[in-house]
Amino acid sequence: MSSIRSVAFHTLGCKLNYSETSSLGRMLEKEGFEKKEFDQAADVYVINTCSVTDNADKECRQLVRRIQRRAPESYVVITGCYAQLKPNEIATIPGVDLVLGAAEKFNLPYHIKNLQQQEGTKICSCDIEDVRDFTASWSSQDRTRSFLKVQDGCDYNCSFCTIPLARGKSRSDSIANVVANARELAATQTKEVVLTGVNLGDFGQPGEDFFQLVQALDTVEGIDRYRISSIEPNLLTNEIVDFVAKSKRFMPHFHIPMQSGSDRILGLMRRRYKRALYTERVEWIKQCMPHAAIGVDVIVGFPGETEEEFAETYSFLEQLPVTYLHVFTYSERDNTHALSLHNKVPTSVRQERNKKLRNLSFIKTKQFTAQFFDTVRPVLFEKAEHEGMMEGYTDNYIRVQTPYRSEWINTIVDWRI
Repeated sequence: MSSIRSVAFHTLGCKLNYSETSSLGRMLEKEGFEKKEFDQAADVYVINTCSVTDNADKECRQLVRRIQRRAPESYVVITGCYAQLKPNEIATIPGVDLVLGAAEKFNLPYHIKNLQQQEGTKICSCDIEDVRDFTASWSSQDRTRSFLKVQDGCDYNCSFCTIPLARGKSRSDSIANVVANARELAATQTKEVVLTGVNLGDFGQPGEDFFQLVQALDTVEGIDRYRISSIEPNLLTNEIVDFVAKSKRFMPHFHIPMQSGSDRILGLMRRRYKRALYTERVEWIKQCMPHAAIGVDVIVGFPGETEEEFAETYSFLEQLPVTYLHVFTYSERDNTHALSLHNKVPTSVRQERNKKLRNLSFIKTKQFTAQFFDTVRPVLFEKAEHEGMMEGYTDNYIRVQTPYRSEWINTIVDWRI
């Protein structure tokens, strides 16, 4: 409608969602819409959702209620994974005007221009099998680093995961397009680019693969830092690790999902590796780059996980030279194989296991950081100011805080830890 002039966004979930939200915002700004902060009054609110856990679904509903209290006359649009998986459920949330599935997300400008008062909620979606296009996206002007989407969808069939149902089959950008996008980011003075995707290591149109992409990006002038956001251990090859170890642009920082340290549980999860392979990957990284940071995804409370198997995971992580853990409490998701598994773990036990691993993560991070006390490492400082302080990250992902100095924004400083 011609009366719609402003739009506000909120992102739930992963870096991939963040990159897509940023691109959607730029698309609408080019169409003449004013982009507002989410806590400001706007004609349209767009929530880009996640649905990895139950909490993401609940947060979406809470945000809609908040909008209704603040701006009851505004339009509310829901897109993202939750919108693809459960459009009819979202349509029952009071205040939601439009639900856009995966195929319609990047048609947002068209849909907003055609919003109108109506009875009920309009749903624009399709079967996920019909979603085949790849749309490049990246974040810009929002922070020092940019999240650059190079791959989408997933052909894996992990028993706990709904992402293939929400994002479809694996598909990728071309290396030429990714390099062109990186050059465009370099022109905006972006210093750091984080490569993102649903299954990043599966990147590649016919005749191309992720290792070739890494090699091509390493030649782009103007980007000082690249990070590989998350890559499956079976797709992280020694040649990728070797290349990162020699590169001046790719940072010594890997994030490698593990999910469990028990081979039996990994089998029930339908993961494509055993713990021995995971160990090999971590050891090779540390052999090539002793200073490298390694992040780990792990799920606790998966159906059938015994106390002994959780203890096996805890001990495995405790002994591995990893830096930090992202701990997820298993939650039941519709249309996943894990729902049919027996011996559910009580919620209270899941929460207790989560707490134990988060405490271990704190210890591991402290141990890693302590190795670098009184050493000098390059820190890229960000523009955000909080209570007179600013922060940045070393090449190997140690967070540094210091009193705010505007001249250090988006600048790499040699810093004594």
